[in-house]
Amino acid sequence: MEGGYNPRTVEEVFRDFKGRRAGIVKALTTDVEAFYQLCDPEKENLCLYGFPSEQWEVNLPAEEVPPELPEPALGINFARDGMQEKDWLSLVAVHSDAWLLSVAFYFGARFGFDKADRKRLFNMINDLPTIFEVVSGSAKKNQKEKGAVSNNHSSTKSKSNSKMRDPEGKYPKQHPREAVAMNDDEEEEDDEDEHGETLCGACGANYASDEFWICCDICEIWFHGKCVKITPAKAEHIKQYKCPACTNKRARP
Repeated sequence: MEGGYNPRTVEEVFRDFKGRRAGIVKALTTDVEAFYQLCDPEKENLCLYGFPSEQWEVNLPAEEVPPELPEPALGINFARDGMQEKDWLSLVAVHSDAWLLSVAFYFGARFGFDKADRKRLFNMINDLPTIFEVVSGSAKKNQKEKGAVSNNHSSTKSKSNSKMRDPEGKYPKQHPREAVAMNDDEEEEDDEDEHGETLCGACGANYASDEFWICCDICEIWFHGKCVKITPAKAEHIKQYKCPACTNKRARP
């Protein structure tokens, strides 16, 4: 369904994997309302596709047999109304994780990756949280546990500096590297140690200093602004920021 796009190196396959993964994570988190509506149980067998462009699509399976690429789970829409929404989304996430791995290693087999290449590809993939971990919230839990064992002094310093920047709590929390002005190289190195393993709650990628981040005031998880469609200008007008997962924690009619 993708016009013969064929990544050939380990780096290209991993880039392909990350793009498809990001698209599916969007479908199951920030775009979950649209995804839910598209998965009408009255329709035919539907699949959730993620694309290297970080886009997603709910569509019928490929008609050609065998298909050009491994196909995702068939008929995800049929189970939508037969279980709680969170359980259904988790089920789709698990099948999507399996599909992403099958596509990545299909490319690896097709283009002759040797043992070392396959191991390197797996390790690169394994450094990212699974879609299931993101959707179920276990990725957030793991992130909190990492934060809990961080140096208490550094944590206290970061919080106090954030309060100095925003004493009235007027604005939603931005990433500590956005909110705290560094005084010298030593403090910058301390901050890098403290926040270097911060993961985006949506895409699971590590913190990068050249990107805008925002923190949910409910679950206190950090997100790339672009992943939750929040710009720095927009953030200044938000009194309390709720991430998509916290916003969607409500019973559907």
